[in-house]
Amino acid sequence: MTSGAEPLARHSTAATMPTGKPAQAGFSYLFVLMLIALIGMGLAAAGTLWRTDAQRAREADLLFIGEQYRQAIRSYYELDPAQPRLPQSIDALLEDNRRPNVVRHLRRAYRDPLTRGEFEIIRAPDTQGILGVYSRSTARPFKRTGFLPEQQLFSKADSYGEWRFEFIVPVVQPVQVKEPNKTDVKAPKP
Repeated sequence: MTSGAEPLARHSTAATMPTGKPAQAGFSYLFVLMLIALIGMGLAAAGTLWRTDAQRAREADLLFIGEQYRQAIRSYYELDPAQPRLPQSIDALLEDNRRPNVVRHLRRAYRDPLTRGEFEIIRAPDTQGILGVYSRSTARPFKRTGFLPEQQLFSKADSYGEWRFEFIVPVVQPVQVKEPNKTDVKAPKP
């Protein structure tokens, strides 16, 4: 042996056994990334379906509430057949004092379910009474068919703002009294 002996290197004669780690490194990571991507796509699709379903529900609410306003205006107008008139405000629909007992044509002043704000009011040009309401929303409606007869124009609307819930004031034809002709009048018998 020499005095400046180098440490003996460990040389093993036995072959190392493969553990599989170098060949599998990164596959678990890729699998987790793919799984996260698939979950994200699924959640995005579910979010789209939820948003569509929520808009359809708000659309159904708009149709219901709009008809409530139309019926309330009709009820207000027809309450006094001798002097039919349109309400001047939404408050008049909530509490009509034209009779000894208060008449409530509308339960409450509904808000627009699409904008969550106030409805726009349609006023009669001559009396400025309320004829109806409509939404301020410019979104495109999902519903295109299956409307009530008074809502048939809604199928052609490009936005919810074109859905007008308007009471059509009936046109009263003047009654013409026919005067009897002299030829129609028979002489009284003596």
